[in-house]
Amino acid sequence: MPNEKRHILTGGLILITLGVLIFISKTSSYSFGQTWPILLIVIGISTLIYKIKAIEGWFIATVGVIFLFIEFYGFDLYKYSQFILPIILVLLGVYVLMKRKH
Repeated sequence: MPNEKRHILTGGLILITLGVLIFISKTSSYSFGQTWPILLIVIGISTLIYKIKAIEGWFIATVGVIFLFIEFYGFDLYKYSQFILPIILVLLGVYVLMKRKH
């Protein structure tokens, strides 16, 4: 798919998601402040539609899922922050090794 069509599709998905999230915030007990991570998930997934191995798509979607999880389940990020850097380093190392194989 040409880049121009990709950008149009991604932009359309973002606008639709934004509209749905604002609609949900106006008609339910969920606020936009609680549901905004869904926008990150949609951006990440729209990136992955074009290239499933796109690390930035996986990263953005994962960050969205983490923020959504924190918002709805009250996950104490500070409590687990000591593990974040080592996990990121391990994941980056795995990514580098996998990329090198190809």
